[in-house]
Amino acid sequence: MNMDEFLAFCREGNPISGEDKELHGLLTQCSYEAQRITMELNNSYHSKEEIVEIFSELTCTHVDPSFMCFPPFYTDFGKNINIGKNVFFNTGCSFQDRGGIHIGDGSLIGMNVTIATLNHGLPLETRNTTFASPVTLGKNVWLGSNATILPGVTIGDNSIIAAGAVVTKDIPENVVVAGVPAKIVKGIDE
Repeated sequence: MNMDEFLAFCREGNPISGEDKELHGLLTQCSYEAQRITMELNNSYHSKEEIVEIFSELTCTHVDPSFMCFPPFYTDFGKNINIGKNVFFNTGCSFQDRGGIHIGDGSLIGMNVTIATLNHGLPLETRNTTFASPVTLGKNVWLGSNATILPGVTIGDNSIIAAGAVVTKDIPENVVVAGVPAKIVKGIDE
C-alpha cells in the first residue's frame, strides 16, 4: 500500500491493528511527519499567513487564509483535519485526527481543547487495535477551554461547549452544554 492509498484507507475510518506491520509503519511515518511540522509551528514565531501555509502542509489540504491559530498546536496524524473558513484555534489544542475532524465555518476552539477520534477495542484480543470515528463540528461552534470531544461526536451549528466539558454523544444545534459527561443546560436564545 502506498501513502495515498493509506490516507484513503484512514479517511474511510478503517481500524488498524498493532499487529499489522505494514499499516503500522505507514501510521508511524504520518505521525513523525506531523511531529516535524508541528515542531516547526510551535518552536518559532510565524506570521498568520505562514501559519496558514503550515496547516495546509500538515493537513494536505487548502486551508482558507481566514484561519487563525495561536500555537502551540499538537496532533498525532495531521492528514485528516478539515478546517472551514473563519476558524480560530487558541493555544494548546491537541487533536487525534486519524478518524477525521471536520470543523465548520466560524468555529472557535478554546485553549487546551482535546478532540479524539480513536478508541481501542475493549476485549484483550482487540486492545491493540484502534477504531476510528469522526468528529464533526457544525458552523459557529464554540468549544470552551479544556473541553474534550470524544470519538464519533457531532456538534450542531451554533452550539457552545462549556469549559471543561466532556462531550460523549451528539449535541443538537443552538444549545449550551456543560459537565462531565456534557448535558444540555439551556438553549442559545434562553
